Amino acid sequence: MADVIQLLPDSIANQIAAGEVIQRPASVVKELMENAVDAGSKNIKLIVKDAGRTLIQVIDDGCGMSETDARMSFERHATSKIRSADDLFAIRTMGFRGEALASIASVAQVELRTRRHASEMGTLLHAEGSRVKSQEPCQTAAGTSFSVKNLFYNVPARRNFLKANTVEFRHILDEFERVVLANPDIFFSLHHNGSEVFHLPPGNLRQRITGVFGNAINTRLVPVNEDTDVIQIKGFVGKPEFAKKVRGEQYFFVNSRFIKSSYLHHAVMSAYEEVLPKEMYPFYLLFLDIDPARIDVNVHPTKQEIKFEDDRLVYNYLKVAVRHGLGQYGVMPSLDFEQESGLKLPYITAKQEQDKPFITPARNSGAWQNDDAKTFSTGRDNDPAQRREDNNLRNWQLLYKDLGGADEEPEETVNSESEQENTQTLTIGSSWELEETTLGTGTDEAFAKQHKAPYQLQGTYIVSQIKSGYMLIDQQSAHERILYEQYLSRMETRQGSTQQQLFPITLNFSPNDATLLKDLLSEIQPLGFDVQEFGVNSFVVNGLPAELAGKQSERSILESLLEQHKIGLELQLNTRESLARSMARSAAIKRGQLLNEVEMQALIDQLFACAMPFRSPFGKKCFVTYELEDLQKQFE
Repeated sequence: MADVIQLLPDSIANQIAAGEVIQRPASVVKELMENAVDAGSKNIKLIVKDAGRTLIQVIDDGCGMSETDARMSFERHATSKIRSADDLFAIRTMGFRGEALASIASVAQVELRTRRHASEMGTLLHAEGSRVKSQEPCQTAAGTSFSVKNLFYNVPARRNFLKANTVEFRHILDEFERVVLANPDIFFSLHHNGSEVFHLPPGNLRQRITGVFGNAINTRLVPVNEDTDVIQIKGFVGKPEFAKKVRGEQYFFVNSRFIKSSYLHHAVMSAYEEVLPKEMYPFYLLFLDIDPARIDVNVHPTKQEIKFEDDRLVYNYLKVAVRHGLGQYGVMPSLDFEQESGLKLPYITAKQEQDKPFITPARNSGAWQNDDAKTFSTGRDNDPAQRREDNNLRNWQLLYKDLGGADEEPEETVNSESEQENTQTLTIGSSWELEETTLGTGTDEAFAKQHKAPYQLQGTYIVSQIKSGYMLIDQQSAHERILYEQYLSRMETRQGSTQQQLFPITLNFSPNDATLLKDLLSEIQPLGFDVQEFGVNSFVVNGLPAELAGKQSERSILESLLEQHKIGLELQLNTRESLARSMARSAAIKRGQLLNEVEMQALIDQLFACAMPFRSPFGKKCFVTYELEDLQKQFE
C-alpha cells in the first residue's frame, strides 16, 4: 500500500492558518495596526474602501524595515518580537506569533512600501497568494505602508460569507477603537471611501475617550485608580444612570492588549450590584498592568484571550477597585423608605397622563380621536388624585353591596350610566348566574348582557371576561405587537405621521453610531423621522414620529433606536424588522401606566386584529386565558 501522508504546500498551509487569524477585513486592520504600534509609530493612518473588500491601507512613521526584513516578514513564523520560548512570558508587544503577514498575503494582494529612517532608499514589494511577485528599491517616506487589496480573492467561499458593508465596517470600527483607546499618545486617523471618520490627536486617556465616543460621555465618566504590589488598575467606568441595554462599550486591556473575559466582566458587574438596573450594561474602560510572567497570552491566535496565574486575586482586586471608584465619587444607590411599591399602585401624574402613548379606540367605543394631539377625550375629571379616590370609594361600596346575596339588585340596575362609564372593577355575581354560565344554559345574548368592561390589574395587566372564563393581557407586550405591525405596514407604504419641531435640534454621535444612523436614514423616514445629516457625525432633527414626540429627548429616542437596532442585527433580523421592533419598544405603553376603559378596550380590539396576536415581537406572550372550570377547582 502506497504512503498517504504528505506535507502540505506552503500556500495551502498559509490559507489554513489564515482561517484562524484572518476571519474578516477587521482582522487585517487589527494585525496591521498592532504592527504599526509595535514599530514605535507616532502617526498612524488607516484607509479603507468598501468596508475593506477593495482596500485596507495602514500608513505609519515607525522604524521601517530593511530590504531583507521586508522579504522575511511574509514567511511563516518570522518575527522580531521573541527569540526563545522564555520570551513568551515577558511579552510587552502586541504581536509575536509571526503568522499575520503570511496569512494576509495568502488570501489577498499585498503591496509593501517601507524605509528605515537612516536609509536613503526604501523597498517596494508585491506579494500575492503566498508568493512574492516582485521586490525593488523605491523612493518612499520613512516608515511602512501596507496596502491589502481584494481580500479573499482566491477563496470565493470565504468572500461570500462576508456580511453587508455596514456590518463589516462596524467590525472595522470596533478593532480601530480598541487600538486607539489603548494608545492615547499616538495620532490616529481613519478614512472610509474618501471621507475622514476619525481624526484623533495625541492626548490623555479622557481626551481620547471623548474623541472616540463624543463629548457627551465626558460627564458620565468615573475615574478608577488602584495600585497594588501585584496589579495596577486604572481607567474609567460609567455612571449607573447612563448604562445601556446593549453590550459593546466595555473594554479590558491587560498590558495595553485588548482582551475579552467574561470572568472579569462579572467582577465589574458585581461591583455595580444594587446600583445598576437588571439587564443593563455600564460603560467601562479599564487597564490592568501586571507582570507578564503572571499571565499567558499564547492561548488563541487572535490573542484576545489570556490566562492569569491567580484568577481569583485579579477578580477581587478589580471588583474592589471599581467599588472604590464609584464610592469615592458619590455614585451610591438612593433608597426611599417611605414608599411601599408592592402595596400601592403607581401614581400617575397629570404630565404622565398627558404623555401616555396613543391607542386608537375602536369605532364603536364612542370615543373621539384628535389626530393632532393623539390623545383621547374621555370626559373625566382633570384631577387624577380626586378621580382615583372617588373610584376607590365607589368600588368598595359595590364590592360589599354584592356580598349581600342573590336578593340584591344586579349591578347593572344599581349603577347609573355615568357610574358605569367610570367604574373599572370586577363585581362578584350571584351563584345562580355562575351556574347558568358554567352549565352552558345561557345564550350568547345572556353572556353579552352580563359581560363586564375590562379593568386593569396593578397597572400592568388587563383582565377581560370571555365566554369560557377570563383573559389576562400584558399591556406592554400587546401594545408592542400592535405597533410592530403598524410600523412594518408604514415602511411598506412609506406613510408615517411626523410632528415637526418648533426649533430643529443638532445632535452629535460617536463615529460608530453615526455610521449606523446614516445607513438607517432612508429606513426611518417612513416611520415619521425627519432627520438629516449635518457635517461629520452630526445630524439635524426637524421632526419626530407623532407617537414619540414629547415623550423623551431627541437624543434619548435616537440612542434607544440604535441600541434596539443593534440587538436586531445580532439576532440576524433584516433592517425593517429590526427598526419596527425598536420603534415598538420605544413607543409602547409601559408597565405601571394606568389606562382608562376606552383605552383598554381599544388595546384589546387592536391586538386581536393583528396578524400574530399571540406574542410580542420580542417573543413574550401577549395574553393568557383561564377557564372557569380551572377556577372552580381552586375553591374545592
